[in-house]
Amino acid sequence: MSGGVDSAVAAARAAEAGHDVTGIHLALSRNPKSYRTGARGCCTIEDANDARRAADAIGIPFYVWDLSDRFHEDVVEDFMAEYTAGRTPNPCLRCNEKIKFAAVLERALALGFDAVATGHYARLVTGDDGLVEMHRADDDRKDQSYVLGVLTQDQLAHALFPLGNTPKHEVRAEAERRRLQVAKKPDSHDICFISDGDTGGWLSEKLGAGSGDIVDHASGEVLGRHGGAFGFTIGQRKGLRIGRPAADGKPRYVLDIEPVSGTVTVGPREALTVDRIAGIRPRWCGTPLTGELHGTVQLRAHGDEHRAVVRVDGDDITIDLLDTAQGIAPGQAAVVYDGTRVVGSCTISATRRVPAATA
Repeated sequence: MSGGVDSAVAAARAAEAGHDVTGIHLALSRNPKSYRTGARGCCTIEDANDARRAADAIGIPFYVWDLSDRFHEDVVEDFMAEYTAGRTPNPCLRCNEKIKFAAVLERALALGFDAVATGHYARLVTGDDGLVEMHRADDDRKDQSYVLGVLTQDQLAHALFPLGNTPKHEVRAEAERRRLQVAKKPDSHDICFISDGDTGGWLSEKLGAGSGDIVDHASGEVLGRHGGAFGFTIGQRKGLRIGRPAADGKPRYVLDIEPVSGTVTVGPREALTVDRIAGIRPRWCGTPLTGELHGTVQLRAHGDEHRAVVRVDGDDITIDLLDTAQGIAPGQAAVVYDGTRVVGSCTISATRRVPAATA
């Protein structure tokens, strides 16, 4: 129970369905005051108090589990290491993989519980073969299957998503009927462990100052200097501080980041277009994919679906995009779908750019 409306209603529904429910709030910060306040995150003292009040209203036991050390090691340090290497991680996806459905589930099963229920918007369906399939939520605007695409069959078999069939506005209305004080609480946004939402500033503080050139991809001209390559991500337009416009007057975007030299290459938007993605470290939600799949992929938590042909060769994944994409960075996750079913995911290791003349 994060302290938000979704997990509160999910807990209430699980209890009403006859399950023996215990509410768990995760203390993920070594210093909760350093995490975001004002109902924007999910890890603050205020959030813990909101979760406790919701559990009391539902009439279920409530505990706080301190997983701050494991969260720091598996999520925060991973986040810093990925940016240091010039990649763009998704900490929410990593938290689901390493904390909520690994550390929490392991402890829950050891204590005799059968499953972990969360307020995520996704649907679980048990097939005729007994395998648990994960599908997109009915509410496309709130679907969270992308950040759950790292879950394995063993984890899905011990998961419950009570909100998967319900639009968000109905969840809030239900919270009002149940007299849960979090009914109108705003949704959480951004990264929970960066208190002010300034990712670049946070990374600079943690990793120290750096420097490097900002260069034009076509001419190789040095356009400016920066204070750390970790402050950039592929596809970024704002904050480049180059000073003068491109010759054509159009904005420039980050195209590449070279972490060793610190060189950041910028260029026009069309130069961001990719038609092929290489992936590593696959995570399959059911039977491992072999051979070839004609389906779709999602490349960002709130991104579009792209028609694609996915080919698997052991632990190496090749994704040919029938619908090209822009601003795709190594380190991001590519989640593979067959219709609404989540097949699995991989970590993007490289992309192939479309030549400018055909982009």
